[in-house]
Amino acid sequence: MIRIPPKRMNLRLPTEELKPCLLLLVLERHTTFTFFRLLNIGLTLFHYDAGNETFEKLGTTGTQNNLLVYLTTVFNMKSITATTLVNIFGGTTNLATLLGAFLCDTYFGRYKTLGFASIASFLGMLMLTLTAAIPILHPPHCVDKDSGECSGATPWQMTFLISGLGLLVVGAGGIRPCNLAFGADQFNPNTESGKRNISSFFNWYYFTFTFAMMVSLTFIVYVQSDVSWAWGLAIPAFMMLMSCLLFFMGSKLYVKIKPEGSPLTGAVQVIVAAFKKRRLVIPEQPWQSLYNYIPTNSINSKLPYTDQFRFLAKAAIMTPEDKIDPDGLSAAPWSLCSMQQIEQVKCLVRVIPIWVAGFLYSIALVQQQTYVVFQALQSDRRFGNTDFKIPAASYFVFNMLALTVWIPLYDRIIVPFLQRFTKKEDGMGITLLQKMGTGMVISIIMTLVSAIVEQRRRNFALSNPIAVEEGRGAISSSSAMWLVPQLTLAGISEAFTVIAYVEFYYKQFPENMRSIGGSLTFVGAAVSNYLNSFLLSIVHHITKGAPTGDWLPEDLNKGRLDYFYYLVAGLGVLNLGFFVICASKYKYKGSSDTHASQVAMEDLKSEKTLV
Repeated sequence: MIRIPPKRMNLRLPTEELKPCLLLLVLERHTTFTFFRLLNIGLTLFHYDAGNETFEKLGTTGTQNNLLVYLTTVFNMKSITATTLVNIFGGTTNLATLLGAFLCDTYFGRYKTLGFASIASFLGMLMLTLTAAIPILHPPHCVDKDSGECSGATPWQMTFLISGLGLLVVGAGGIRPCNLAFGADQFNPNTESGKRNISSFFNWYYFTFTFAMMVSLTFIVYVQSDVSWAWGLAIPAFMMLMSCLLFFMGSKLYVKIKPEGSPLTGAVQVIVAAFKKRRLVIPEQPWQSLYNYIPTNSINSKLPYTDQFRFLAKAAIMTPEDKIDPDGLSAAPWSLCSMQQIEQVKCLVRVIPIWVAGFLYSIALVQQQTYVVFQALQSDRRFGNTDFKIPAASYFVFNMLALTVWIPLYDRIIVPFLQRFTKKEDGMGITLLQKMGTGMVISIIMTLVSAIVEQRRRNFALSNPIAVEEGRGAISSSSAMWLVPQLTLAGISEAFTVIAYVEFYYKQFPENMRSIGGSLTFVGAAVSNYLNSFLLSIVHHITKGAPTGDWLPEDLNKGRLDYFYYLVAGLGVLNLGFFVICASKYKYKGSSDTHASQVAMEDLKSEKTLV
């Protein structure tokens, strides 16, 4: 008789759903273990990720990247108007994730939020498709825009368009922060294989995310621009419909965690209570004498006492005025908070410096999405000996290609190699903070390589140009393929740092705030874009009157973009130092310092309350 080891149960499925998995559990004992574990993870991704955010990205990314062209060609908008609308749409989409995460963790739960947001995204894409397919929903086609006689959109046409974009914002605000946490919730963190597969899940999640972007930036954009806007927008709408169907088809298999109310309110209560009791003295053994009631139905794991941010512990000091209800809860939660509430707030406070360190790191990546295009435009883009020129924006595909190749290589080959020497971070070989730091070091090298390549391109443009284009300047004889190394390094750096950040937010936030943690990735991206714009403005303003001239003019040959890259690399070094200091003092959630024997962390219960 074949024995089936129960420790291989990774997914939290109902008992009757485990029977089809028994063969998989047996086969994992043999040489096909890796293949079937990949299949296991792949099926999970298909239900919880590829069936939702991948299709959402296929739709919204393809639409957003070509939205500027759509507004100027179909809706006859002026460039400045269309650019402003696209910027507002992109910024609002990222910031909406914070509101969506709050509503998810506080009121609706991840399943309901994802269901509602998926439907909103589909309706938004459908409305955009209708604006292209139905003539009365967009202005008449303009043959000669230079004549100034083109008809603009009517108020109701603009209303229909803005409504579609608004629904896309609602959909992205609910899907992006909740989908990853919802998918990871399906794995059992109490088993070694579950922990390992959670980490793999984050890697493969980002793999599918990048694949969706590659398809959007190539196939979908091509159909929209060169075939038909109606068909090009209908394809993402159909994919989002498939996303909705796949999501609701797996409804009976999902683990659905019920929200416990506003998690931010509890954090504010701790701060207020600590301020009220700021004059009190913390006892010598706080883990024994402070108020530490834990509700039996709480979805949050029990956390050990830590000595960091000791002033917050004053919120748990019991005074004669403090009263306890018969059920053990504090009668005045704004004056007395439990140690568990305080430790959860400490988790949030610890994350903030690590989050801030990601701002300057992302600025280096942003340059690979903007100025690389301008560099390519003033480089030799000919494909071999032919006259065909590779589109300047297409070089960014090398970034995503490096990312998609590196992720499975890292997850399947490098991680097992690292496991031979270390046993850290749930078997991933290195800790999440070490993974982030590695990516930051690579980004500094990437920026230095960018400066060297730009210096070479500029020298060849000044000494041996192949052409001179009006309004752009001399075209360098240096091949644009010299941009591939820095784009490759950007993809590898992103695979380390960005994926580690996503996993870091999920694991370090309290369980009832994981959707809010997921939104920090997108909020951080928005802040990085704002900081990058501010940095560009400062550099442009300061260098405009410098002896070397403006570093960032329209014609790169007249500027010193390489100096700007060196500046970004210097900021990256300072940011790395800041990150190392913060990481050296960081305490992972659930880790205790000197009192591990007195207060141990309990594992999160697998039998969670279902919606």
